[in-house]
Amino acid sequence: MTDLDERGDGMEQTAPVWAVFGDLMSGLLGAFVLILVGVLVVQMDLMANLETEVQKRRVEEQRRMALEKALAIPLATGRVTLNNGRIGISGSVLFPLNSDQLRPDGRLLLKSLVPPLTVYLGERDELLMVSGFTDDKPIQEGNPRFADNLALSAQRALTVTRALIEEGMPSSLAFAAAFGAEQPVASNADEKGRALNRRVEMAPVPKSANVKPATP
Repeated sequence: MTDLDERGDGMEQTAPVWAVFGDLMSGLLGAFVLILVGVLVVQMDLMANLETEVQKRRVEEQRRMALEKALAIPLATGRVTLNNGRIGISGSVLFPLNSDQLRPDGRLLLKSLVPPLTVYLGERDELLMVSGFTDDKPIQEGNPRFADNLALSAQRALTVTRALIEEGMPSSLAFAAAFGAEQPVASNADEKGRALNRRVEMAPVPKSANVKPATP
């Protein structure tokens, strides 16, 4: 075999190696590009989600500050609390134990809330959900008006809603909800905790097709 033949055989053997190597590098480069694109897409999604969350928190903070400003005077008295956009009033401030009859001082307190809340709701096109809550102790025997805590919380929420409307809040802006002993804010193991759980909360909520206020 001549030297030319030997060189030809060597080139034939080397060529496939370089071809395979080139294909491998092309595949690796393609995979790297796909990974890079995937990472960039994930980063863009994370940035978009972060921006959305930041904007949401900014809106919630502005909403909280506006509500605090609207209720500055009632909050200063200590008889009203504001937590995560929920206005809380102790049940003992509004009602005698196991009763849905408003105390005179309780009605005066509700009356003081009507003007700022009406303005706040009107500016934001929102509704006021009035929610009643109780502790977990059964209704006292001999009280035929209420079958259980759910019935008591429902009637108290309706009583507060009616009082707000009677004091000037448009009936289209308020509706009642009842939770009974559900969603306690403290332990029911002692009287202090049960007193905290006997409460009425009012929370501004966005209007929607599924929430239709009705005049009590």
